[in-house]
Amino acid sequence: MQGDILISLAAIGVLGIACQWLAWMARLPSIMFLLVCGLVIGPITGLLDPDLLFGDLLFPLVSLSVAVILFEGSLTLKIEEIKELRSVVRNLISIGALITWGVTAAATHYLLGFDFQIAFLFGAVVVVTGPTVIIPMLRTIRPNANISNILRWEGIVIDPLGALLAVLVFDFIISSQKENAIGSIFLIFGNIVLVGTTIGAISAIALGFVLKRHLIPEYLRNVLSLTLVFGVYAIADVVEHESGLLAVTIMGMTLANMKGLDIDDILDFKESLSVLLISGLFIVLAARIDIYQLLAIGWPALWVLAVVMFIARPLAVFVSTLGSDLIFKERLMIAW
Repeated sequence: MQGDILISLAAIGVLGIACQWLAWMARLPSIMFLLVCGLVIGPITGLLDPDLLFGDLLFPLVSLSVAVILFEGSLTLKIEEIKELRSVVRNLISIGALITWGVTAAATHYLLGFDFQIAFLFGAVVVVTGPTVIIPMLRTIRPNANISNILRWEGIVIDPLGALLAVLVFDFIISSQKENAIGSIFLIFGNIVLVGTTIGAISAIALGFVLKRHLIPEYLRNVLSLTLVFGVYAIADVVEHESGLLAVTIMGMTLANMKGLDIDDILDFKESLSVLLISGLFIVLAARIDIYQLLAIGWPALWVLAVVMFIARPLAVFVSTLGSDLIFKERLMIAW
């Protein structure tokens, strides 16, 4: 039994890096190879059962992995790189997210026959582009600076905000039968933002103070930052559920824009770690897909996908970029 677990864990790592290498050779986004690999060793052949392999540790491990990936991504978000396009990013994570949410929810309701409440919950989940998908694609496609910066900022910032939106919609559905449901939602929203922002900012300032004054040796810098990310995510999530992702994002953005702080070594370490984590995550999550449930939804699911790709996303991007200096081809690339 122990041997089987060791082989499974090692195989996930080896297959993940193999998929990354194949993607580099083929000049295609690695997510394609990772998802196919996860499907093959998971539901198709039954070689990997993530729930059996990891048990109750599966989702905590996924959460901590996403926290590290978000932190690494947010370390690259320097405000001076996005000054002229700040309004575009702001619009994408606000107006654009609302457009994607509404169009997707409507398509889910009318094409799949879902109840409006469940359709809006699904739409809230779909607004997230996310660094786990966007950053590997940018590494392969290498668009110009405008496109790269906008997509990177949107993907990283929208991740905790999208999760927050999904939580608020879910809590609204649960509390809709009670009195003062709207007040309850605003209270939850305020608590998550307050806890996530406060813990993330304080942690960044504390870590920056320690690093600037060289209070720890060089060989502990990367380890300290990694364990602090784990701690910040866990503490924030315990204090206020679902505030952990916001906390690590705020922490990374604060460090990235802190004057006089050199974090290149931490960024290099986190980037390598993120590649490994993304590789494992997509294989493990793809291996959990129930193909029979997917097939049971049938062709309407593909129609919903088409609406998201060809209506919701382009509409959100073109509305969000109105009045900007982006040319049509850049707006089209961001939409695609």
